Amino acid sequence: MATRAALFDVDGTLVDTNHLHVTCWWEAFRQAGHTVPMSEIHRSVGLGAGELITHLLGDERDPDQDAWISAAHTTLYGTYLGRLPALEGAGDLLRSLDDRGWRVVLATSAGEAELTALRRAIDADEVISAAIGSNGAATGKPLPDPVHRALEPAGVPAERAVFVGDTVWDMEAAGRAGVRAVALLSGGVPRAALEAAGAAAVYEDPTELLARLDTSLFAELERQ
Repeated sequence: MATRAALFDVDGTLVDTNHLHVTCWWEAFRQAGHTVPMSEIHRSVGLGAGELITHLLGDERDPDQDAWISAAHTTLYGTYLGRLPALEGAGDLLRSLDDRGWRVVLATSAGEAELTALRRAIDADEVISAAIGSNGAATGKPLPDPVHRALEPAGVPAERAVFVGDTVWDMEAAGRAGVRAVALLSGGVPRAALEAAGAAAVYEDPTELLARLDTSLFAELERQ
């Protein structure tokens, strides 16, 4: 039985999809009659769909549009599901952590079809113990519910887990759940923003984290 859990966000952390999401959200908003700058959408990627729409359009929006906008994004993004690109080293990172005795769990706001495509891109299902998508969480990041839900199949307390993500929302959700977090720059979020949101360490991408595992927060927890 693993006594430690490695919890991973997926989009922008293990799979290079953040800018695809930006484009699809931009088009979904445009079709609904809203002009939202792509830079603002990019800073919102990582939130759950409902939280993202509220964050970008505000409380004064017509909430009756929310479901339509979210569905439009899902449809647009669905055109990419057969060709999502894993970040270099993503699968090797998960396999290495499994070899070191970590239980690997994915925690994402992706729906079932999207999560299946993401897992196919990562190509490391043999070491993924569980994957918690939007169907398994009542609320999305930055609230801690997705992280709490990921801890359940991991079977470890928060202090025996490390969360890896690429957005400020990931860092905030992990912190609220009492889980220490490290961040990757592969999602396009600046280092300073990730550190301000609570990242204990920041790495360029999965390849750098893999190369530095022996001096990382993972190694620190292994020694405890």
